[in-house]
Amino acid sequence: MNETTQPSKCKRLARRGLIALAWIVSIIALCYGVIDWRARHAWNEYRQNYEARVAPLDLKAYIPKEIPDAENFAATPFVLSWIKDWRSTNVLFDHDAWGQAHNMIYNPAQPPAARDFEDLVAWQEAFAAVRSHAQKTKDKFHSDKLDLASRAQAATAILEGMKDDEAVFDELNKASARPYARYPIVYYMENPWAILLPHLAKIKQTCLRLETRACAELATEQNEKALADVRLALYTADTVRTEPFFVSYMVRIACVHIAIHPIWEGLAEQRWTDAQLQQLQAGLESYDFLADMQLPLHTERAWGVLTADLMKKRGLGLLASFLEEMHLSDTHSFWDNEAVLNVLGRILPSGWYDREKLNYCLLADYQYRGTVDEVSKRVFPSRVAANALKLALVAKANPQTPDWGLGSPAQGPLHAIIHHEYLAGILLPSLHNFPRNVATIKTAADEAAIACALERYRLANGQFPENLRALVPRFAAHLPNDVITGEPYKYRRTDGGRFVLYSVGWNEKDDGGVSGKTMFDETAGDWGWTE
Repeated sequence: MNETTQPSKCKRLARRGLIALAWIVSIIALCYGVIDWRARHAWNEYRQNYEARVAPLDLKAYIPKEIPDAENFAATPFVLSWIKDWRSTNVLFDHDAWGQAHNMIYNPAQPPAARDFEDLVAWQEAFAAVRSHAQKTKDKFHSDKLDLASRAQAATAILEGMKDDEAVFDELNKASARPYARYPIVYYMENPWAILLPHLAKIKQTCLRLETRACAELATEQNEKALADVRLALYTADTVRTEPFFVSYMVRIACVHIAIHPIWEGLAEQRWTDAQLQQLQAGLESYDFLADMQLPLHTERAWGVLTADLMKKRGLGLLASFLEEMHLSDTHSFWDNEAVLNVLGRILPSGWYDREKLNYCLLADYQYRGTVDEVSKRVFPSRVAANALKLALVAKANPQTPDWGLGSPAQGPLHAIIHHEYLAGILLPSLHNFPRNVATIKTAADEAAIACALERYRLANGQFPENLRALVPRFAAHLPNDVITGEPYKYRRTDGGRFVLYSVGWNEKDDGGVSGKTMFDETAGDWGWTE
């Protein structure tokens, strides 16, 4: 009897086990179904509301339209080579005398606290070293000879040394007559992280060369040529204005900062004529950097949404592989292992990806909530800091991402995956300084435009005005307000017929025009334009 009942008992146990397993699978499937439905519903509701009120969340919507070659700055042969032949060398950026001399110029590790004249004497020595094939890799050229006579004498040699770039600058000048620019970027929608932007480095290098040449031209009283180079630098910077990428916007900001320096030098030496100042002022007043920042922000959000969709389609480890290709990830980390993440991705419910997209967008909303007001043209540093404190918790989730400047210990990607913050923890921290960067370039452009108006007043009246109100309406149709306070920029005349013009800076405190450790310091001091 024992022999007959034993198989029967085993069968019953097996049948019960299968029933239990079926129940478990059914419950898991039911849970997954509920999770997927709720996540999909929440995401679709958010997406519909956001796209109806704000902007599309489809990256394809931000690809610039094609432009006829005859109207396209980027369709000229040399500019086309920036992208099509970016792996090869070209004369301007790899073999010209300026590029070799630039490697020999001393650059301090930290940006200066205030503007100063270009060290043309050091450039003269560097060009001489290039001509003699001297190697100066350790000892960089530096000079304290910033007086006009020394710089004027050095400028002649610099302009001579830059003659190998003249043909290229002539081509760029002719191309700048074209009203639009669209670089031949290949927009990979199946792998947006593989989109190459090699032209951005070329644009910045062009502006740096134009800055050096403009400063040398000003020192030798070639004002019209200097004006042409400044305008070409500003035009070149603006050729990426319609590009949807965050990095393109940041390069544009950097190039405008570069172009403003020779404007400052011309004002400090009182080189510019009224007609030249009017051209510079009009160009500077036309900028609206707060409105322009919306395009890269919308694009970054659509970029994150597409990345989540691609992870769902091709594996959770896709983002890790993107970061590894860009050298932004520690390949020795367990959680950066693409195979491990892909296995985990197969276990996760489909709704997890919808939750990732939803949380990414919600956290992006929170990141910029109340930080920028396009109507009043203001940025609010205290709000930026408050939002960063909140979002620092997200940065803790991934040890390979920035920590919002708060030095928070990382908790690891598993925490982020559980809380649907994996994507946000990687992508959002890199944007936390964006409002401050926008504030610095708006301040620089505003102050440069006001300084041009002040110089025009001086040329007409023999001295600077007692207050900025005297500039309106003859020398300025209206005056911009401080992007930080929303109040007029601070201004006073100083001894020696000069003036001080400044914003209260990121600390929102009037320090009397005294700067911090750097020109646009984020912790102390004002952001000033001192003549």
